[in-house]
Amino acid sequence: MRSVIHASRMANKDPQNYEARSNLMWAATWALNTLVSRGKSTDWMVHMIGQSVGAYTNAAHGMTLAAVSLPYYRHILPCGVQKFKRFAVNVWDVDPEGKTDEQTAQEGLTAMEGWMKELGLVMNLSDLGASEDMLEGIADGTIILFGGYKVLDHDEIIEILKESLK
Repeated sequence: MRSVIHASRMANKDPQNYEARSNLMWAATWALNTLVSRGKSTDWMVHMIGQSVGAYTNAAHGMTLAAVSLPYYRHILPCGVQKFKRFAVNVWDVDPEGKTDEQTAQEGLTAMEGWMKELGLVMNLSDLGASEDMLEGIADGTIILFGGYKVLDHDEIIEILKESLK
């Protein structure tokens, strides 16, 4: 993730930077071919929500992920505080001194949000053309996966989608 952050900033400043773009593709290859998941459970639920959003809005998958990821992560954070804390410390250099694990984890998500805004990513579903009247259909179309930190139910998906509209 640190490589993705570094390379994305370089590519954002200079879209023709071949090295930055190739490093992003290399990191994506590792993530998408599941090699980074060996020996541990993984959580792909945010992708399922994003896929359903894309079906309703025709938005690119990356943009749907940008719009739903932070509300999703904030929703599941209590079920994976230690991993989110580790993410905050190891990826975003959050200093945990004098903070609870949850405060450290939240600070990491705030840092991630800042980075996403810095890159100019869409941060809510309404910017992708989604509206409140679509949420029920989007939730109905979301495949619920087992694994990860928490198995979501339909009402939780609606809640995440509502947060994603803002």
